Amino acid sequence: MLKTFLIGIKDVRLAFRDRAALILMLAAPFVLTIGLGLVTGRFSSNTSSGISDIPVIIVNLDNDQLGNALADVFNSTDLADLLEPTTGSDSEAARKSIDEDKAAAVVIIPEGFTISIIPQQSDFANGNVVAADPVKIEVYANPSRSTGAGIVKAIVDEFLNRVEEGRISDTTSIEQLMFSGRITPQQALAAGSAASLDNQTASPASTLAVKINSSTANGDAVKFDALAYIAPAMALMFLMYTVSYGGRSILAERAQGTLPRLLVSPTNTAQILGGKVFGIFLTGTAQMLILIGASSLFFQLKWGDPLGVIVLVLAAVFGATGWGMVITAIARTSAQVANIGMSITLIFGIMGGSFINLEQMPSFVQMFSKITPNAWALDGFTTLGLGGTLTDLSAPILALVSMGSILFLVSVALFGKKNLVQK
Repeated sequence: MLKTFLIGIKDVRLAFRDRAALILMLAAPFVLTIGLGLVTGRFSSNTSSGISDIPVIIVNLDNDQLGNALADVFNSTDLADLLEPTTGSDSEAARKSIDEDKAAAVVIIPEGFTISIIPQQSDFANGNVVAADPVKIEVYANPSRSTGAGIVKAIVDEFLNRVEEGRISDTTSIEQLMFSGRITPQQALAAGSAASLDNQTASPASTLAVKINSSTANGDAVKFDALAYIAPAMALMFLMYTVSYGGRSILAERAQGTLPRLLVSPTNTAQILGGKVFGIFLTGTAQMLILIGASSLFFQLKWGDPLGVIVLVLAAVFGATGWGMVITAIARTSAQVANIGMSITLIFGIMGGSFINLEQMPSFVQMFSKITPNAWALDGFTTLGLGGTLTDLSAPILALVSMGSILFLVSVALFGKKNLVQK
């Protein structure tokens, strides 16, 4: 364990002594954050604290329990500072408003949305408790207001996730009661309607996993800051460079004969590889924390729940480190690692939403973005920027930890003792 730790610390020192590496690890993401902050108007006024009053049009054609509940979410006091909702009755007119750049997004709740989710009496009578596929809600986004549209889409997604969780839970419980003979189909329908009503009588905003905090413990207003998206997006993109830089050092030392000499000493392959991975992990963590500290100091950027930020950083670096090790295991020379690493940095940056909001990309790009640590971590940082806490980060953290674990096992299988020794 001590040898692994010492090897990792040695690699961190070497990384921070390399001026060229420091430029790409720290200076480049910091400068790009400033540039994008200027483009978005973040630094144009001392009174502008971030995104607020996002114009959104709600067209509720359902006019039933769930449709009304979603409309109430957008009109809730918890989201009053973030959103500026208006009500519409014509879907086509609302879409035209987006084309005329009058709103960030239109949320169209179609007729029959509630009925498609809450089981009806005929479903129970036929023994088919699960109703037909739910009618889909449409979010018509404005491509020129991608950040605002993305926030609206996130709110709708979280509402639908909670509705689906409640539907599955209630349906399963009622189905078991009915099939066991404890209740009749008619009673099952009444119980299903009552359960759905109970789920929606709570505060509308409470259905959101990403809840917007309207104030801090000191009573200060909380608004989503554009830099809370830009800064982590740039840091995460260049994190991929950092992990590939660490992998490049493994092949460089192998070519120089350093690793074979280590194996001659009382140091086994697992200790060497573990030390290298530990060094990459420490370097990436240090990079992220330095950028977070710098943006907090110079831009007064509030990253959100400190514990959530730390855990998310560790998970993001772990997931990225897995990719760095796979790249190293596949490449034959340090130059190949550098070239592949830079390509992956740019590709993952685009696919992960560092430059273009994922909602504006084709569906297949959104699907493949899930293989990048950028997309998961950026989703987590956005959640924190919207007032979320560690408890709201279970999905991105689990995805990042699983990603890092799987990729590490793959790299171990590819990068064995023979590769370490061979020059």
